[in-house]
Amino acid sequence: MGITQAELGQAIGVKFQQIQKYETGANRVSASRLWAIADALCVDVIYFFKGIRSTEEEQTGEAASPEDRMSFLSDRDTLEMMELYNALPVERKQAVLSFVRSITETEPVRRLDMKT
Repeated sequence: MGITQAELGQAIGVKFQQIQKYETGANRVSASRLWAIADALCVDVIYFFKGIRSTEEEQTGEAASPEDRMSFLSDRDTLEMMELYNALPVERKQAVLSFVRSITETEPVRRLDMKT
């Protein structure tokens, strides 16, 4: 792309040796660092994944449509609910969660087990 390892390193705040380690696979590239690299190279992050096929795509020959599991974050009521829930003590969180589960007709598609 016409940029040296040293220039790329300087653009993202690392030494050129770190760029070499990323290229060889000696060090993993975090998502935020990959984003910074894409930005420095003026490409979309998707650029680094071109040619990689999903398991579904390999089996069916059709590209899988990405699922936006975060679209609920654009709803103000949902965000408020999350903020209020997060402010509750652990015991009340469990009660609220049980209540909400009891009034819904379906279970969530995927539960995230996260430590609070």
